[in-house]
Amino acid sequence: MKYRDRFFMVVACCLVCAGFLGCATVKEVGKGFAGVSTQVLEKNRSSALKQSFALGYDDCYAMVLELLKPRDLLSLTDQDPYIYAQDHKQKMIAVYLSPTDTTVVGIFFTEELTGNTLIEISSPSIYAKEEMAKRIFIGLDKLIKPKV
Repeated sequence: MKYRDRFFMVVACCLVCAGFLGCATVKEVGKGFAGVSTQVLEKNRSSALKQSFALGYDDCYAMVLELLKPRDLLSLTDQDPYIYAQDHKQKMIAVYLSPTDTTVVGIFFTEELTGNTLIEISSPSIYAKEEMAKRIFIGLDKLIKPKV
């Protein structure tokens, strides 16, 4: 009976702490255990690579998803990023650099007053951030610019 009481005491303490800390914190801990946390990407956003594009948010988001698709339609290669989390409402996409390189990269979208969309590429790795920025920024430039 003593062990059962201790168990319920620990569960009650956890629930009380979760109430004080907020659900987002508990949720983020769960994501961390599952390997899909995006908190480190948010934290590194201040040093993100940024570029604004003359596109509305929905079009910009769709084009970036298209650029992230595998180049080889049959399978992922080591050059293809792997999307592990995306949230259209939160305006972000989180990817691993490749299926074998699980360096995390975050792609954040901000609607600007001019109607443009600002894209921010965030990662704790400078190399991963630069590689993803090249892929997305150059890819979007090619898609947007009219062919002469």
